[in-house]
Amino acid sequence: MEAEKGRWLLIGGTVLVLVALLLSRIDPHDRATWLLEVAPAAIALPILWFTRKPFPLTPLLYGLVFLHALVLIYGGAYSYARVPLGFEIQTWFDLSRNPYDKIGHFFQGLVPALLAREVLIRGRFARGPWVIGFLSICVAMTVSAVYELIEWGVAVVAGGGAVEFLGTQGDPWDAQSDMAFALIGAGVAITAFARWHDRQIARLSASGG
Repeated sequence: MEAEKGRWLLIGGTVLVLVALLLSRIDPHDRATWLLEVAPAAIALPILWFTRKPFPLTPLLYGLVFLHALVLIYGGAYSYARVPLGFEIQTWFDLSRNPYDKIGHFFQGLVPALLAREVLIRGRFARGPWVIGFLSICVAMTVSAVYELIEWGVAVVAGGGAVEFLGTQGDPWDAQSDMAFALIGAGVAITAFARWHDRQIARLSASGG
């Protein structure tokens, strides 16, 4: 049953992401920024399909992967500092800047942590909730750190042309706050989603997934 749910989520999510990619590329705010921002989503799709038989994911993880992809695509279309939803949130909470990029970094912690957790549990690479949780957070924070290094590399190569991609909006602590939100996302993955995730892993394993 879990495998069937996952299969339909994979199909539906792929269609939704492909449509979002096509629409977002029509007239993005900055095409180079769009390409950089949507690249992870475009790379993830063939990987999900390539692994669908040897290692199908839980429906929860498939759903969150596709939701993360849509967050990236929406941000890429406008550039993170100009996303309309971000301006709405900025108004609601009387913030000094558009916070949409923090949503992206929250998912950057949430999804890798949950993926790491699933691999660790199903592959029996670690035992015990504390060890699995710690290692999952380590994986998520490594992903976050590598992404910040990529942003730094783009800034060095592109100079002023990287402003849209970086989306710092004048915040000298942007990299640190990005990683803090990734940490929060990872924490949510191993706490709020743990029981739901465990039940789906058990059902998927029982069905031979």
